[in-house]
Amino acid sequence: MAGYKIHRITSDIKLALSELLREVKDPRVSKLLSIVKVDVSGDLSYATVYVSAIEGFEATVTSVKALKGASGFLRRELGARLKLRKVPELRFVADDSIEHSAHISKIIESFKSEENKNED
Repeated sequence: MAGYKIHRITSDIKLALSELLREVKDPRVSKLLSIVKVDVSGDLSYATVYVSAIEGFEATVTSVKALKGASGFLRRELGARLKLRKVPELRFVADDSIEHSAHISKIIESFKSEENKNED
């Protein structure tokens, strides 16, 4: 399958899943959950979805456990929204990239504040 088609389907899945995550009613799924990356296999059998929560890695892990239970619902809704002949099986993976970037941002801010103190 051509690479551009896989890339288009990947971006469509990411967009549709980000909308669907707002509709999941499970309280274990964080409201501040975001999709970091989606990898779709070449034959459209599997889609690995990397998710991260702003609240921290523990919230991400509990959200992933809840999303694994709701993967059938999400897959059915994806099929209805995207009208794909073959809807990939969803695999959710916890990712700590948002928490890591927030930590780096705090370090940068602390250096800026120390620099401002040294100038005064």
